[in-house]
Amino acid sequence: MQLKLALPKGRLMAPTGELLRSAGLELTGYDEQSRSYRPQCRDMPGLFTKVFHEKDIPIQVAIGNYDLGICGREWVEELLAKYPSSAVVKVRDLGYGRSDLYVVTSRSDGLSTLDVLRTRAGAVSIASEYPNLAEQFALRHRLKRFKVFPLWGSAAAYPPENADLALVAQSPDTPLYPWLVPLSHVLRSSACLVAHRNSWRSRDLSCLLARLCAVSSVTESDHTPAGRADGPGTPAVSRAAWDSSVRLALPDGHQREPTLACLRKAGIHIRDNSVDPGRPGISVPGVSVKVIRPQDMPLQVANGNLDLAITGDDWLYDHLCRFPTSPVRKILGLGFGRVRVVAVVSGEMPVDSPQDLRDLLRSGRLGRLRVASEYCNIADKYARDNHLSPYRLVPTWGASEAFLPEDADVLIENTQTGRTLAQHGLKIIDTILESTGCLIGGTTGPDTASAREVVDSLVRALEQGMAED
Repeated sequence: MQLKLALPKGRLMAPTGELLRSAGLELTGYDEQSRSYRPQCRDMPGLFTKVFHEKDIPIQVAIGNYDLGICGREWVEELLAKYPSSAVVKVRDLGYGRSDLYVVTSRSDGLSTLDVLRTRAGAVSIASEYPNLAEQFALRHRLKRFKVFPLWGSAAAYPPENADLALVAQSPDTPLYPWLVPLSHVLRSSACLVAHRNSWRSRDLSCLLARLCAVSSVTESDHTPAGRADGPGTPAVSRAAWDSSVRLALPDGHQREPTLACLRKAGIHIRDNSVDPGRPGISVPGVSVKVIRPQDMPLQVANGNLDLAITGDDWLYDHLCRFPTSPVRKILGLGFGRVRVVAVVSGEMPVDSPQDLRDLLRSGRLGRLRVASEYCNIADKYARDNHLSPYRLVPTWGASEAFLPEDADVLIENTQTGRTLAQHGLKIIDTILESTGCLIGGTTGPDTASAREVVDSLVRALEQGMAED
């Protein structure tokens, strides 16, 4: 009998690997240096393991693709907050990977309790990558009117300018920034062992559970939210200063360095802010900067929370696939971060084009097509445009190559050269678009003539910088 175990990558990978070794389950290929998503376990030949982004694990277990999984408890609760009858069972807290979820607000707003918000006439806005838990919090605390902004991350950057509250995770080694004030503790989390309900009831999991549960859990010390020590740097921008300036968003993550290099070529310099890294300084007067996820930028521009943002063509297109009349436009292509968004299948699947996929579906040799992607809206449009029916979308948060072929049939993914896909036994059957970094803005531009002049000067500087290459 084969047992299937979903394992996390990222922050929980190293301690999970240590837990498995302590349980006598040595995995080959489960470390940060490995490119494999399918570690091998010689100690238990009947065990199949696959590595996912931990946000995907509760969903994969709940739908029955895996008997057991290890992930942060916060992602289990996020799933159950929206789908309380999901077939996922919390078996045991494993004691490592400690984090706490807090609802926080900006210190500049002067809030110390939720009482003021309960009586507020307007809607209370909450930004979070845990939107289901944020909604559950608002309902539980009887906020009369509220709206939740689902994010890919960087929620701490949103109050006070673009949200009243943020629901954020805090671990012992990442204290809250000093401009944030915790209003309410929502959840205490650690790594958690979960099981599919039917597997828990009907399958013999004892051989694996006995090993995992015999290992003593590590109890991490309690902590309370603490601000970082004040240091030199640009003070956090106030709500009024943000609203009166041209509001520019820069990307975090792997696009950060090429974006800064592009700005330097244009003679635009970004100053680190040790007090508030999410709001760096800029050498252009009249501009305020915020660092957020590029995936979130098109919607923030469309909502009027940003005037300009540097994201990718791929995320702008993903937004427009869902909101074709959205008031956001591409102003300028910046040329860096060139990737292709492609349709990918397993190398063993007998298809080389979308037409081959249609033929496979129409012949009955393939049932409902499972289409996995971080680009949910692009994937949905691609399946509809190519008449790949019936199909089901499988949203992912990363490590998407792992889904083929066991948990999806088609992957919509980005790639630079295609070599990584080939290394995982995958093949490209179609190119959907080519993407580079781009500057985006609202279709109508800023309200004032002075702000429009600042925007025009930024665009001219970027164009000149690109012309010098």
